[in-house]
Amino acid sequence: MMRALTFLMLAAVLITAAAFAGCSGTTLKSTYSVDDKGALSVTCVPATTTVEVLFSNETYTKSRITLHTQSGDVVTYLAAPSAPKAAIVYVPGAGETIAGHEERMVKYATAGYAFLFVDTRGRGGETPGVPFGQQLIQQDFEKFQSGEWPQYYLTICDLINARQFLSERFSVPVYAVGSSNGGRYAAIAAGVDTGSAGYVGISTSDWGVLDTVLEQGLAGDPVRFAASLEPSTYIGKISPRPVWVFHNATDPIIPFANGKALFLNAGEPKTFTEFSGSHGINTDVDDAIIMQWAQIYATRG
Repeated sequence: MMRALTFLMLAAVLITAAAFAGCSGTTLKSTYSVDDKGALSVTCVPATTTVEVLFSNETYTKSRITLHTQSGDVVTYLAAPSAPKAAIVYVPGAGETIAGHEERMVKYATAGYAFLFVDTRGRGGETPGVPFGQQLIQQDFEKFQSGEWPQYYLTICDLINARQFLSERFSVPVYAVGSSNGGRYAAIAAGVDTGSAGYVGISTSDWGVLDTVLEQGLAGDPVRFAASLEPSTYIGKISPRPVWVFHNATDPIIPFANGKALFLNAGEPKTFTEFSGSHGINTDVDDAIIMQWAQIYATRG
């Protein structure tokens, strides 16, 4: 009788423990905080993924990978050799499409690097969202004040989840790389995510939201929120991981001086490169990155 009672008590304990374990698993949530200087910190629940292979040959495989996050699906595209030396989470600028990067993705994969194109929220692609602008800033500020997740912060978690996916899949260094608007998000992701190997920004700078808020004489939460959106709040946090900024002296969209100002906020090691072209990533940038990484990762693979 005593043995039967002990067994029943043990079973009850195990059932209770299992119930609590189930509860803790289902209540796990991503969290964020912003300090008094406007620096964002996030804890992102890992996304699950769905992988659809679109093409494969002896050189590389191209896949459509959907990140299933707690706040909706985010679509990405990956081109990768079977054993890459390093990987890129690429954050595109406004108007950039996956079709415009087909050759680039193959170029990196052929050179031995995995290239993940992230269709970020609000770009008008396959991932839903509100485009960056005054409407999003206002909506996100209201969410910030109420303790909800601003879309801007969700995007940073998306990029961290993308980096974690590549890290786990390939066990190689993963860099945050972004062009124009995408360079702004990528700088923040690299600053917030210590697992990122470094940052490459092309034709990018601060948004100027913080300057606008300060010019209006505002203080408190508006300033803290505005600072949390600006790459310069984070780029100094990337050190000692490398920062590499590309900008064209005659950039017609983001002034050269603005790109240089962002670069000056970075810690060492850092490199600033003027490149030919107009605005945004191009073959000159690709060739420079691949050539530099060929020296760094010559012993890999």
